[in-house]
Amino acid sequence: MSAGRRFPATPSAWRLHVLRLAVPIVLANLTQPILAAVDTAVAGHLPDPAALGGVALGGVLFSFLFWGFGFLRMGTTGLIAQAHGADDRAGLREALLRALLLAAAIGLGLLAVQGPLIASGLTLLGGGEAVQAYAASYAGARIWSAPFALGNYVLLGYLLGRQWVRVGLLLQVWINLINIAAVFVLVYRFDFGVAGIGAATAVAEASGFVLGLGLLWRLREPMPAGTARWPGWRPLLAGAALRRLMMVNRDIFLRTVCLLGCFAWFARAGAQQGELVLAANALLLNFQSFMAYALDGFAHAAETLTGAAVGARDRQALRSAIRMSMGWAVVCSAGFALAYALGGGAIVALLTDQPALREAAAIYLPWAAALPLASVWGFVLDGVFIGATRTRELMQAMVLCAAAFLALALTLQPAFGNHGLWLAFLLFMGLRGLVLWRMLPRLFSSRAGAAGSACG
Repeated sequence: MSAGRRFPATPSAWRLHVLRLAVPIVLANLTQPILAAVDTAVAGHLPDPAALGGVALGGVLFSFLFWGFGFLRMGTTGLIAQAHGADDRAGLREALLRALLLAAAIGLGLLAVQGPLIASGLTLLGGGEAVQAYAASYAGARIWSAPFALGNYVLLGYLLGRQWVRVGLLLQVWINLINIAAVFVLVYRFDFGVAGIGAATAVAEASGFVLGLGLLWRLREPMPAGTARWPGWRPLLAGAALRRLMMVNRDIFLRTVCLLGCFAWFARAGAQQGELVLAANALLLNFQSFMAYALDGFAHAAETLTGAAVGARDRQALRSAIRMSMGWAVVCSAGFALAYALGGGAIVALLTDQPALREAAAIYLPWAAALPLASVWGFVLDGVFIGATRTRELMQAMVLCAAAFLALALTLQPAFGNHGLWLAFLLFMGLRGLVLWRMLPRLFSSRAGAAGSACG
């Protein structure tokens, strides 16, 4: 397929195409709070109040654990999008199978060390004896979802890379619906309690993985003449391709660790100022989470369109992908900033009924309202660099920005208290976009490396 047929021909067509890619991703993201709410509601109606704390603690453990392996989704999207842009069907198949093998290896490794992994993780998170016992029960059941959950990261990355976002939405909705149904069956029909809530997630992830494989089989395209339907082990384990996969995933992993570290430092620094400030900061960070549901859609659109442009060696398509994704994201972030500035107090009131907490949150609300405008550039450019598989620059930028955030927090918080901490966080978010913007010309350089040279 030629580049002209692969990419929109006019600016208006580009804008519509980006929107078509982003909206299903936003809808898929919005299913996550519903799922969490159902788990919370079911746990909250169990006889022992500590059950809810156990589910919450176990959920935090798996959020950090699986988010750490999010490179399986992001790295797969970039590699698949480039193969798609180059119309390399053999490359698509091999990249998918290679990533699935890596996901299986990591998932089975997690199962092999599940005992000490769960015990040490829950110990670090703390909690009373009863809460710890429930959390261990939940985690012991949910850990069996690991190979399937990580495999689903790969399948979602493949679907995004191929621009089959509606299929990706279908897969996410299916997993969430099965999870909700399984929770009610295992908890209320078979009386499995907290373990049933964890097991329901494992069942849902496994069913989603099976459905995903089935959908990919139905959507498969004819291979070029003379190409074997199933590749042998030699191309799958080819040194250069395997090395590229590992380096991409390593860089994204290190980038994610740095990002998590900044959020952890923000929480720690808030806790040092008292429980009320800690709670207010945590509440206001929900504003960032709400915005992320929308901006992730445009970041993912940037990933797949950038990767396709790089694979097709189309500089103009690359420029259009970046420009149009950023344009929609800026409009979206401005809408969030305006909504937070005008209605932030009402949102805070919905999130808490504690007068002292509402008052504390109102003091720092302007910082949360400004975050969308500072964050949007980093969100989209993250997607651009992931799609181009320029992950080394992405990792280097995050290390630099994380170091800057630490220096700013240590300088500004002692001088201005929690306002200084929020200022440091706001500057960190803005700096992410600025540093990546300064690195952006490398994507167009013919000497920029394997991925970048695709556009040379």
